[in-house]
Amino acid sequence: MIPGLKNIMLRYTFIVVIMFVLAVLIIVKAGFIMFAERQYWKDVADRFVKENVVVLPTRGNIISSDGKLMASSLPEYRIYMDFRAGGEEKDTMLMNHLSEISQGLHEIFPDKSAQEFRKHLLKGRRSKSRHYLIYPKRISYIEYKEVKRLPVFELSPNRGGLHMETFNQRKKPFGSLAMRTLGDMYPDMTQGAKNGLELTYDSILRGQNGITHRQKVMNKYLNIIDKPAVDGCDIITTIDVDMQDIAEKALVDQLKTLEAISGVAVVMEVKTGEVKANVNMTRASDGNYYEMRNAAVSNLMEPGSTFKTASIMVAMEDKYITPDYEVDTGNGMVNMYGSWMKDWNWYKGGYGKIDVTKILEVSSNVGVSTIIDKFYKNNPQKFVDGLKRMSIDTPLHLGFVGEASPRILGPKERYFAKTTLPWMSIGYETMIPPIYILNFYNAIANDGVMIKPKFVKAIAKDGEILEEIPTEVVNPKICSDTTLTMIRTILRKVVSEGLAKPAGSKQFNVSGKTGTAQISQGKAGYKSGGVSYLVSFCGYFPSEAPKYSCIVSIQIPHGPASGGLQAGSVFSRIAERIYAKHLYRDLTHAKDSTAVLIPDVKNGDIKESAYVLRALNIPGNSNTVPYSTEPLWGKAQCTHSYADLKISKPSKHQIPNVLNMGAKDAVYLLESYGLKVRLMGLGKVKAQSIPAGSPVRKGQTITLTLKH
Repeated sequence: MIPGLKNIMLRYTFIVVIMFVLAVLIIVKAGFIMFAERQYWKDVADRFVKENVVVLPTRGNIISSDGKLMASSLPEYRIYMDFRAGGEEKDTMLMNHLSEISQGLHEIFPDKSAQEFRKHLLKGRRSKSRHYLIYPKRISYIEYKEVKRLPVFELSPNRGGLHMETFNQRKKPFGSLAMRTLGDMYPDMTQGAKNGLELTYDSILRGQNGITHRQKVMNKYLNIIDKPAVDGCDIITTIDVDMQDIAEKALVDQLKTLEAISGVAVVMEVKTGEVKANVNMTRASDGNYYEMRNAAVSNLMEPGSTFKTASIMVAMEDKYITPDYEVDTGNGMVNMYGSWMKDWNWYKGGYGKIDVTKILEVSSNVGVSTIIDKFYKNNPQKFVDGLKRMSIDTPLHLGFVGEASPRILGPKERYFAKTTLPWMSIGYETMIPPIYILNFYNAIANDGVMIKPKFVKAIAKDGEILEEIPTEVVNPKICSDTTLTMIRTILRKVVSEGLAKPAGSKQFNVSGKTGTAQISQGKAGYKSGGVSYLVSFCGYFPSEAPKYSCIVSIQIPHGPASGGLQAGSVFSRIAERIYAKHLYRDLTHAKDSTAVLIPDVKNGDIKESAYVLRALNIPGNSNTVPYSTEPLWGKAQCTHSYADLKISKPSKHQIPNVLNMGAKDAVYLLESYGLKVRLMGLGKVKAQSIPAGSPVRKGQTITLTLKH
């Protein structure tokens, strides 16, 4: 045996035994902790770690095409009191300042008296509640900050007891404007969106939830973020606030005059397909008009005479007719397969022999139906195929809940009778939402290119564009150039010489077509008495270089009905106001020998002033003012020979100087600071009640004195 080997083996064995014993002890202890002491250690952990809490992200904004906020998420609060917090010291302080606190709450929330607040707080104190609701309604951030200034309430929650619950509330700065286009949220925003763009783009707007937990570290609870919340992206819509307002006012005024049931007005930019205004009004039980549903997208109704344009284009495209093709309409009545087709003036003896141009000018039912029946009665499928070739019934998939698609009956389908073809040709026995009719006329204005209507132009985050929504082409050419030239010439004459004269303007040329249709009563069909009507006008302007297309459609409860007079006049008001808003002329021609060389320039947003000064070639530094979609606040110092524009950057913490500004700019600037503005007089701002440079207190009222 090797000397010392026995000692080595003994030591090795001893070490192994010791390690084995330790392993056994560890396993036994772990088992003891896991089973026997499990609840004890769980309770210890619970004292140091709080369960996970979902952190809700801020929902993205909806912004107009001209950069105005149309929908935003703002915090709202419910305020509570913990009467056990702070112990005896806090309770003594509360009772010493109770009258002051009650009076302060009354001034912030005038619907309750100071005495009511006093009784309410004493009741909570007696109950020793730890979560006592101070005010029953949700309050704004500004109101919450005001409450926090009151005695006791200004202390931390652990010392003073005031704590709150935070809610996100969806706010629309422009109220009900474009309500059904923007859409609504459920009262509990965690349930998501109901309809409109809010629902269509919900996945983009809502963001992603975060997760946090509270952990005790060094005898203090800290919020530990496990997964940060990701705020939602903004969507920039195609809606122009001014144009939406123009269309809504023009339509509602007419609805009130006619005591109409409902009405739709949609304005679309010809080249891009951007929907600039979408108005959908329905009369409520109180007699007023509200946006209750997106009827322009979801209403399936017989379009009436606006459809005649499509019928005539099919016959032109098949080379059966030209604008000078003549039809004998007789006395305005013709029997078609046992049913009478009538013109609106049949009782006056009709129109006799007239050409295609005149047929559309006077909207002759007999003329259009005679043409279509003559050339397609033996092959109605050819007519239907012609309509489909122009993509008038192609689903647009706009993304709105309740969106409808056109229904054009084919000859192989049930209920297609011999009378179907002639009545289809004049806009009956077809069901088409208003926006599809508009999209068809927009294609005529757009040199035959049919594009998909667009409600959102971009997705943005933190002021940066993440994605631009492209214009989609539905049909690159709905018809030949020959047909297009002929129909555009006719549609211009329909307004200048035909029944659609009320839709025209003295300032520019308008093209389009009227529509007047009886509304079917379901199984009762079309009744001669007590029937309601759908009056419409669809067209575009200016005729020579179309910029916008527009449809106005109104449902009235009784006759007399006239698409030109009742709907066309609304179109005219909308078109003229939009045209005036976007009127761009060469301003260099505005100067003459007697003109004032340097105009009177207001302080305020100076980018428009810079544009005018550059256009008039006025000496000055207007070329140094950069292009911006946001206001550029500044001052104008003008002499008889030079215009000096200076950009200023007002501090967000101090009241800005609005002297010599126009009222509009002054109000916009001050309200962006969270101030309430009161105006006195007219003209420029000559005095402000709170001096410039004073600290900003949100919710404070400032009075502006204006003078010419």
